[in-house]
Amino acid sequence: MILGTGSGAGKSLIAAALCRIFSDMGINTAPFKAQNMALNSFVTADGGEIGRAQALQAEAARIEPTTDMNPVLLKASGEIGSQVVIHGRVHSTMKAREYYAFKDTAWEAVTASYNRLAKKHDLIVMEGAGSPAEINLMSEDIVNIRAAKHAKAPAILVGDIDKGGVFASLYGTVKLLGRDAKVIKGFLINKFRGDMSILEPGLKMISELTKKPVLGVLPYIHEIGLPEEDGLALNQRTDIRRQSTEGRIGLQQVVKIVVVRLRYISNFTDFDALGFEPDVHLIYSTNPSDIESADILIIPGSKNTAADLALLKETGLDQSVINAYKKGVQVIGICGGYQMLGKRLLDPDSIESNQKEMDGIGLLDIVTTFSRKKTTRQVDALLCDNSIVRCNSAEDKLHLRGYEIHMGESSGSTGLFSITPLGSDDKISDGAFNHNCWGTYIHGIFDNDAFRRAVINKALAAKGIAPLASGINYLQTRDAAINRLASCVKENIDMDYIRKLVKL
Repeated sequence: MILGTGSGAGKSLIAAALCRIFSDMGINTAPFKAQNMALNSFVTADGGEIGRAQALQAEAARIEPTTDMNPVLLKASGEIGSQVVIHGRVHSTMKAREYYAFKDTAWEAVTASYNRLAKKHDLIVMEGAGSPAEINLMSEDIVNIRAAKHAKAPAILVGDIDKGGVFASLYGTVKLLGRDAKVIKGFLINKFRGDMSILEPGLKMISELTKKPVLGVLPYIHEIGLPEEDGLALNQRTDIRRQSTEGRIGLQQVVKIVVVRLRYISNFTDFDALGFEPDVHLIYSTNPSDIESADILIIPGSKNTAADLALLKETGLDQSVINAYKKGVQVIGICGGYQMLGKRLLDPDSIESNQKEMDGIGLLDIVTTFSRKKTTRQVDALLCDNSIVRCNSAEDKLHLRGYEIHMGESSGSTGLFSITPLGSDDKISDGAFNHNCWGTYIHGIFDNDAFRRAVINKALAAKGIAPLASGINYLQTRDAAINRLASCVKENIDMDYIRKLVKL
């Protein structure tokens, strides 16, 4: 198990790296996180919803993601509480006290999933959540020490030295855990940049104080190129990609893509692939000048569409979106953003708020009605109208892959895409467009290389710039990034010690 001294220590990516390292060794490996609290989620082949991090870890292990890899998923929905997803399906929405009362049922789901995985795989790489030593929550915690004990898993505690206070964090975690600290078999220091000779005395002292070895020091890696678990790193990612993009291509040729940074933004990893294109400057912003000066403006998914739409109106950003549209900017809505761009949002059962009706931004001729049914499925899709892209003749019929995660259905002038759910022959109308504005429920749509390039090329054409050929294979790029991460971890961690821990 990979534990952390706190959120953002790097647990998810270190677990992914270990999944790839063990997979390279020919070991049948699977990831597992008992409970994840995240708005970035993924849909498995059978239509179940899990944390995006576990999908990435499964990809690193070279296996198909399943709901057993993340049996409990919590999706914060604002004041109404968190949506509780058990074994990939929505159970209910609960506030914190209600969920704590539910913990025994959640634990049954955790143990059932772990036990099934353990029968199918030779090694499980487990990931904790937050800190295992939150003293006000330890009795309620089902994802850290309790899960490690159930699995009889040796744990490695990761500390983020870039935040400062790493030795205090490691020492404090061990002391607060008391007897439970025996599950921790070593430390890993992450995100180090500096002189190792200055760090080494601290490594020796922390080992002497705790009687636990430091298994490695990982360097700070710039531009990992892999999806983040949550929105904590959005500003950092923006700055890094901006610098690297400006270094590759003249600013006059950069396509500026602005993603509106919603309060409850979900699945922002939908746009990672855009950031790899050599002529793209990708930023997340709520600045009206950014929104109105974009070449492509995206309103992303939201875990609380009504609340985020209300905030856009309160701050006047809805008018900035309209101004951008009037200037000829490509305005795109994905999932919740698609709903916001419509004429009306109806919520008769108060699924998202107490407001039964809301006016949308009004750029798309659709009306969305929320219901308690949640749609989660992988889909194949066919672009039915090429007005929204600039295609080469060979790409006139763009076939796409993606997935849906939404509550509510939209009706009206739909039909931009024809989608077929995985395992079905049904043809379903999805998406709408209005001149330079379009929207869809399809997550992961920009992972499709030809479509992504065609959308960007339309923005280039509007600036009088010749289109570029699609030279980025995003899946291969992501796989190469996993390999680079795995190599870095393997070179800087005591793998012999870890192999002995897991008896390999």
